[in-house]
Amino acid sequence: MKSFHPKAILKLMGFLLMIEGLFMFGCIPYSIYYGSVDLKPILLSAIITLVSGFLLRLTFRKANNRELGTRDAYIIVSFTWILISAYGTFPFMFSNVIPDFTDAFFESISGFSTTGASILRDIEIVPKGVLFWRSLTHWIGGMGIVVLAIAILPYMGLGGMQLFNAEAPGPSVDKLHPRMAETAKRLWGIYVLLTVAQVILMLLGGMGLFDSLCYAFGTVATGGFGTKNTSYMKYSPYLQYITTIFMFFAGTSFTLHYLALKGKLRKVFKSEEYRTYVGLTLIATVIVAFLLWLIQDFSIEAAIRHALFQVVSIITCTGFASYDYMIWPAFCWFLIFVLMFAGGMVGSTSGGIKIFRHVLLFKNGRAEFRKMIHPNAVFPVRLDGRNVSPEIIHNVLAIFMIYITTFAIGTLILIGFGLALPDSMGSVATCMGGIGPGLGTTGPAGNFAHLHDVSKWTLSFLMLAGRLELITIYILFIPAFWRN
Repeated sequence: MKSFHPKAILKLMGFLLMIEGLFMFGCIPYSIYYGSVDLKPILLSAIITLVSGFLLRLTFRKANNRELGTRDAYIIVSFTWILISAYGTFPFMFSNVIPDFTDAFFESISGFSTTGASILRDIEIVPKGVLFWRSLTHWIGGMGIVVLAIAILPYMGLGGMQLFNAEAPGPSVDKLHPRMAETAKRLWGIYVLLTVAQVILMLLGGMGLFDSLCYAFGTVATGGFGTKNTSYMKYSPYLQYITTIFMFFAGTSFTLHYLALKGKLRKVFKSEEYRTYVGLTLIATVIVAFLLWLIQDFSIEAAIRHALFQVVSIITCTGFASYDYMIWPAFCWFLIFVLMFAGGMVGSTSGGIKIFRHVLLFKNGRAEFRKMIHPNAVFPVRLDGRNVSPEIIHNVLAIFMIYITTFAIGTLILIGFGLALPDSMGSVATCMGGIGPGLGTTGPAGNFAHLHDVSKWTLSFLMLAGRLELITIYILFIPAFWRN
């Protein structure tokens, strides 16, 4: 592996900090309009972030971005996400909304990683500018700030594809154009289109512009931050249905969105991953709706609506809640816990293990059983009519084992610092999957404020690792990675 290029890395990280600073400036109009007390804290945060990025970029302006390689990509993506999350704490801390750095970093990285787990006990008293920044972190992190840089930096050069693959969710990335920058632009274009469409539909449903923007940011990014303590519990059925649809869209591969916009619907429905995604959603919804209707006397419409909303919210790793599922029948919230390990499609903004991997794990398992019956036969694993290489199968198996091992270790750490077993399992699963609410005291009616600081830092690491598909982070801990 070629040596890495620290000057080019710092130059690019400076540019990304400048982007973050500009986004912070975008929160100021809401501070002014609502007369919030957070105008000066946000302005100061934006200036510090923008100047820090500018100084880094100025200091290393002569560095050549075209020298960037695979190792540089892993370093840039991992440390950029840590850096922007650290700078993202400034609006929270300077405004005294979250004065403690541990809590502020937890909230910040939860936003950028589109997790939606929160330590805030009362969201509705947060000044509007800071509240808008909190939701905006979702929107920045949903598609990825590095992918945004690729879209607007025409001279990214050889590092563009490596950077894209190091940050983009999923085991593989479908290029929508031979040029990586054009692919990034088209992905961001679809992302913006979905956001605008949802905002318009929410406005038509009676929601105000500020809330519509914040909830659209959380939906399209599959994040989960909102502006109300009760999430979606008190909103109208219309708004709940609209959000369910857009959560489902956000959990769908953006490649399929692109094909649909091009009129190639047949290719969309030929995708085995998409059909599995739809089938799993429908089956889980029917089970939960039936139990809500049978045991808790929900009307048929309410049972279907709440079941569909919550199932889609968990599968897509969004984390919004239309009801406190912890008071549902035990089997319902147990099924929701299992769905935390599902994840949406590859190439979407959702987290989790991803439907793609589950499909391949099932197909590989079936092939192994058939080999046991017919030892001399060859049973290739096929997806969408094409053979899947053994390398991809090995990668999927490795990711799955690393994911489960990380989940087990994280759960043990939280138990060690005083959290009950169900709460620990739910907290780790939801943070790794980028979902938001967990089980018990960290469920839809609770938060993460009461956790020990060590538990919060553990979950912060898991949010970052889960967002970057584990390998991007874990590879930094391998000594061979740093050797020339």
